[in-house]
Amino acid sequence: MSSAEIVQNLKQAVVELDIDRVRSLSEEAVRMKVDPTQAVEGLSAGIRTIGDRFGAGEAFISELIMAAETMKAGLEILRPSIIERKIERPRIGIVVIGTVHGDVHDIGKNIVATMLEAAGFEVNDLGVDVPAERFIERTKKSKAQIVAMSALLTTTAPEQQTVIGLLTREGLRKNVKVAVGGAAVSPEWAREIGAEGYSDNAVGAVDLFKNLTNPHALGLNRTFHPGSSVAY
Repeated sequence: MSSAEIVQNLKQAVVELDIDRVRSLSEEAVRMKVDPTQAVEGLSAGIRTIGDRFGAGEAFISELIMAAETMKAGLEILRPSIIERKIERPRIGIVVIGTVHGDVHDIGKNIVATMLEAAGFEVNDLGVDVPAERFIERTKKSKAQIVAMSALLTTTAPEQQTVIGLLTREGLRKNVKVAVGGAAVSPEWAREIGAEGYSDNAVGAVDLFKNLTNPHALGLNRTFHPGSSVAY
């Protein structure tokens, strides 16, 4: 099997949600010393295909979740090769993402994180139940351009405002955009707390983040991408 065939088959395996085949193909890519960035692009192309279908109403949320898990399985195998060869993929921007303190829901957040990684972002995923201070610490350390926060519960949504307040007090707001999402979040809430972006679905979130990191868009005060699909 040639390198090009492995890359194409990785894409197809993600589209078919075949996690075992993704693992075996990723292992084969490592054995054959396939450029790991090309292998990752194959995985990314697969999840983008599922994402496009989801955005068009041609795929279910369960398929998008499984595609994200399938891609991650391949990335786990390929990452050591990337580190060993000291290869970096072209990077669109740096994002810090997490579910706010008091909230442990992560399905939507995980999908958004994976879609962003597939699109070329460096993603710092803090997980769930993330204290406001940790968002600040990772933003400083990673030099992120975007802080993305998810809140499923109405009782935890105010934590998003707390993080924005800390970013302001730490002098980071001039260079850091904030995007919010989650079932407890609305465009009105995003505007109220001063967030630059809002999306209620993973596909829209990728477009949103690209706009927020685009130098020509940095002067915009608000970039909202509401939709009708899963909120992160």
